[in-house]
Amino acid sequence: MITERLLLITMLCVASGAVRGQEANPAAQQQQQQPIMPTQTGNNVPLYRIEVVGRDIPAINYWHRSGSTRIGFAGTSLLPQGKGAANVTSKGQTFINAKFEGLVPANSFGVEYLTYVLWAITPQGRPVNLGEVMPSGSKAEMNVTTNLQQFALIVTAEPYFAVTTPSDLVVLQNTVTKNKTTGIIDAVNVHFNLLPRGAYVQTAGQNAVLNPVKPSDKSPLQLYEAINAVQIAEAMGADKYTPDILAKAKQELQNAQALDGKKSQRKVMITYARGAVQDAEDARVSTLRKMQEEKQRQQQAAVQQAQMDAQQAQTVAQQQALQRAQADAQAAQAEAAAANARAAQVAAEHSAQQATNQTEEMRERLRQQLNNVLQTQETARGLIVNMSDVLFATAQFNLKPEAREKLAKVSGILLSYPGLAVQVEGYTDNVGGDQYNLTLSQQRGDAVRGYLISQGVGAANITSTGYGKNDPIADNATAAGRAQNRRVNLVVSGNAIGVRQSQPAATAQPQGVPPGGMAPAQGTSNPPQ
Repeated sequence: MITERLLLITMLCVASGAVRGQEANPAAQQQQQQPIMPTQTGNNVPLYRIEVVGRDIPAINYWHRSGSTRIGFAGTSLLPQGKGAANVTSKGQTFINAKFEGLVPANSFGVEYLTYVLWAITPQGRPVNLGEVMPSGSKAEMNVTTNLQQFALIVTAEPYFAVTTPSDLVVLQNTVTKNKTTGIIDAVNVHFNLLPRGAYVQTAGQNAVLNPVKPSDKSPLQLYEAINAVQIAEAMGADKYTPDILAKAKQELQNAQALDGKKSQRKVMITYARGAVQDAEDARVSTLRKMQEEKQRQQQAAVQQAQMDAQQAQTVAQQQALQRAQADAQAAQAEAAAANARAAQVAAEHSAQQATNQTEEMRERLRQQLNNVLQTQETARGLIVNMSDVLFATAQFNLKPEAREKLAKVSGILLSYPGLAVQVEGYTDNVGGDQYNLTLSQQRGDAVRGYLISQGVGAANITSTGYGKNDPIADNATAAGRAQNRRVNLVVSGNAIGVRQSQPAATAQPQGVPPGGMAPAQGTSNPPQ
């Protein structure tokens, strides 16, 4: 019976340095990689520091198939002898019968890896766990279904079957079989998120898998996966953040361990072990979410403290300015008693110039503060703060966490300058229809306006308008130009900085969308912006 625990060596979420220190992945050679942080779950909660990897994989559209079509699998540089094939049938759902050869025990790639998982990857990079690949010797066969229409298939080595994000140990990927693969074949550069090697655990101990696990081992592989999953959740701090879920996973693991070695209870034991894996994964993901929420609360507290400090500094500055003004007034009164009308006129002109200088200094100070957060330039309309579309999810109007962080800082700055007006203006490139672009730009503008209001900026001082693909600032014929045109501008004006509020000179108000209003469409649609 397995009683020894699997030990953890590192978790990627602990420190960003762990990502930079990862060993280069042989499977990722000759591929473009761009580190990002963090990735998003379905509800926009960041979980990991990960890498987005681009691969040229044939993504096949099986929608119009009335029968089955055949695809191949080729091994990557991690498993060059690996190969396989699959029959894919589309009947409302898509049925996949896959066979693989040349497999080696998963922990040949690292003692923390215990199994293989088959993934469907959409062209937009969304991974779907289709199930665990259970080799018999060096071969494996599995039958799975999916509701996806167009996808590529890969096989990765994983610590347990219930993972929600693929590791970077990609050992097999689908290929188009000549004269056998039919359907709408779209060879695209699929981008998807990978967890770098070392993000999970390394095992040690009496029952550790220091050598490849073989089917003849006394204890089934599912029990090793359960121990691995529980230890990963514990290392993440699940006992602090999700003790109830972790306790359930531990109880199921104990039940499985208690039945280990009892042949008559093997199926029951495996059922308990698989339940422990799923609950441990839930505990780990929930823990990561709560840790991020805790971090956000701390950041908000820091922003609030900074706002209080800024307000206090402003109060002190105002008092000092008042004292200086009183002293100047007394001196002016003494001089005015002996001065003639000309001297009074000169004094008035000087006072007006001083006020103008102070306004210009305040405007420049505000521009520098905003520019430290987002790119800001001074124009005749006021200070224009530019938010690029990378602060939004693709073709969506939900703000990414880094966008909310930057806007929180902008809010703190704006609150230090009472009376300012903010015009939120959304723009897109020329890809897609007029109404789609108009709606998306309005939704993005409204999202920014709503978040600024939630941070304390007065709602009466903020408007939002979507202008769609109007008023491009770069050539839409290039990808770089389109990226510049997809933007949200914050136009800051007001008497405090000596600029009157005005509309864009070259852009008309879109029809059907009142200033500050929401466009009729909701959610997202294709094509992406």
